[in-house]
Amino acid sequence: MAGIDHEGRLGEEFFTPGSSSFTEFLAAHRPELLGTRRILPDGVRAEGAPHGTTVLALTFGDGVLIAGDRRATMGNLIAQRDLEKVQPADDHTAVAFAGSVGLALDLVKLYQVELTHFEKVEGIPMTLAAKATRLATMIRGNLGQAMQGLAVVPLLAGYDPAAPEGGRGRIFGFDVAGGRYEKFGFHAEGSGSPYARGALKKLFRPGMSRREAALAALQALYDAADDDSATGGPDLTRRIYPIVSVITENGYERLPEAETEELSREMVEQRRSRPDGPNAAV
Repeated sequence: MAGIDHEGRLGEEFFTPGSSSFTEFLAAHRPELLGTRRILPDGVRAEGAPHGTTVLALTFGDGVLIAGDRRATMGNLIAQRDLEKVQPADDHTAVAFAGSVGLALDLVKLYQVELTHFEKVEGIPMTLAAKATRLATMIRGNLGQAMQGLAVVPLLAGYDPAAPEGGRGRIFGFDVAGGRYEKFGFHAEGSGSPYARGALKKLFRPGMSRREAALAALQALYDAADDDSATGGPDLTRRIYPIVSVITENGYERLPEAETEELSREMVEQRRSRPDGPNAAV
């Protein structure tokens, strides 16, 4: 293995002073391990690669909720029905993704290592704003592949105890070129995101309870699936439900499947009498 001699000792690169970025370390010494930076040959595009949608986040009274449907598509085909698009990045941060599934999964794993490596080197965790900036830099490194059809568009949500107005949930969106944008209240990414954002516009209100926020997220994903064939709604027969996670002062927590199933069935039952979903409160 490169970087380790025949006696099992680490190479000089491990003892050379540098930044606290694990990604920069790989770029300098093992760039071939950074799959997000590989460019396809000229004339080759990636229309057949599986893509995942839709993900969303919204703030609530105790923090922030982040959720995603489970479907991945490959053209007009369903490539996977139970994809997990929402992952914890560290104890108080989560990342969800839309876009090219293979690259997105690698990017999330690398980002998890990036945050852990920084904390071990510096002795303190990154601030939430710095985590968003670091993720934007990693997305920018994938720009070449994004222009060839392998785009990854993540959504970052976290609990920020250092926020000026006190601890609260925060949401960050990105574009394929690495632009970073803080979103307030709620946000969604992916092909079903216009419909999910439309639903959240009428359902979101500040200070919601965890249960209210979870139901709003499920309603928004249902609306996205209703109008976007690439988004999957709750699959009651296969017992496949959206992933819903919350991040509060106590850390990251994925809602138990039993709770998500209960809320999903409640929402579907409500849709029997009101197929287009609940109206906005006046």
